[in-house]
Amino acid sequence: MNKSSNIKKINMKVAIMRKSILLLIICFALTGCSTTFDMPDWLDADKSREKYAERKARNDGGPTGKIQDGFKLFQGDVRDSGATIGVNALLWRASLDTISFMPLEEADPYGGIITTEWYNNPNKPDERYKITIYILDTRLRADAVRVSLFMQQNLNGEWVNISTSEDTRLQLENSILTKARQMKQE
Repeated sequence: MNKSSNIKKINMKVAIMRKSILLLIICFALTGCSTTFDMPDWLDADKSREKYAERKARNDGGPTGKIQDGFKLFQGDVRDSGATIGVNALLWRASLDTISFMPLEEADPYGGIITTEWYNNPNKPDERYKITIYILDTRLRADAVRVSLFMQQNLNGEWVNISTSEDTRLQLENSILTKARQMKQE
């Protein structure tokens, strides 16, 4: 009996030791979960309160609220630029106006790419055209617009790529630039 009670005591000590080691491992793991990284400004409540207090102090105790905070008659510190696009707006609108007779496949104002679908000329049903316009700058400049013109001809039931003249492409670019300049003057 002595031996069996000793074995039970040893088994109990081993079980307690296992539980203690497991508890120690869990404590280390949970301690490793705590971090000291800085929260982003938009998520940190303390920084948010500080920014709010700064904005309120700049308003000199005037009315508060989203609209009122941004409204000052002269020299407002908050500029509302509205929704902006990544390219020159005049070139963008002039490009869309110039190719308005063609169906659009894609128009990305942030990337500055306008792509049309294939357009069949009603006067020449065996020809079709596709245009891709790249607006490359936010300024109204001659080199801020680039046009790629594709043409295909129907030969024996198959559409075959035909090279287009450089003059046609340049005329299209000049047409876009002329419309953009006219819009700017209006």
